[in-house]
Amino acid sequence: MSYPSPTSRSAAGTLLASTAALLSLGLVAPATAAAATGSGSGSGSATEKQAPHATTAVLDLDGAGRTPVIRGTDRAYDTASIVKVDILAALLLEAQDAGRHLTAAERKLAEPMIRRSDNAAANALWRAIGRAPGLAAANKRLGLTETTGGSGTRWGLTKTTAGDQIRLLRAVFDDAGTAKKGRGALDAQSRAYVRTLMNKVVPEQTWGVSAFPGSAAGQALKNGWLQRNTTGLWDVNSIGQVTVKGHRYLVAALSNGSASMSDGVSLVERAVRDAAA
Repeated sequence: MSYPSPTSRSAAGTLLASTAALLSLGLVAPATAAAATGSGSGSGSATEKQAPHATTAVLDLDGAGRTPVIRGTDRAYDTASIVKVDILAALLLEAQDAGRHLTAAERKLAEPMIRRSDNAAANALWRAIGRAPGLAAANKRLGLTETTGGSGTRWGLTKTTAGDQIRLLRAVFDDAGTAKKGRGALDAQSRAYVRTLMNKVVPEQTWGVSAFPGSAAGQALKNGWLQRNTTGLWDVNSIGQVTVKGHRYLVAALSNGSASMSDGVSLVERAVRDAAA
């Protein structure tokens, strides 16, 4: 679902490990894996059949409105690794319902899943929350209405919209929300935990919503990137919170159809800058 930013000097080694994880999930074919590691050429004609597309949603948390501004068609996209925030939220809701904190073992998986986009950790926690049905149950409580979990082990093929990702971000960053005892939304401690991890994403994965003009350092974000074996094209997404002149903005930028990872990153960042206008 993810591999390091194309600007990272250590990308090759991490990419190999990530590609192996993708192969284990059946999300890339061997030929695609070769292309991802620079030893092959991708899928030629398939990349010519679908134009790149992006949708952004922006909500000013400190503004008067509660409805995000959507730029582009708010259609469904593959999540790739941005679903890891949703997986963590579902895990935290389960812990809240049981009246407990996350265990040391759960934290050992949750932290690399968000900070380094570790796929093996996501595999384990996807199983722990009950896969797609567990995600659906959590999303009903979090207010998401347009997100459908990937089948079986394929959490990266969860479908979502930019508008629904704003709903997820509100569940994490909007303190105006309230949590009902027992079966409510994320409580203050859970929200703070997710925010902390999103604030500590490894430097090579801090592209995306951080391109929002005027945003201060230390944005909280999570990115996702995935090459589809059916087309050879890339899904590249970014969600998070940025602060500009004292205003907190929730931003979701989803895209598909890019011919390369770097093209997808450029598309997402351009869409973020356009949305800010």
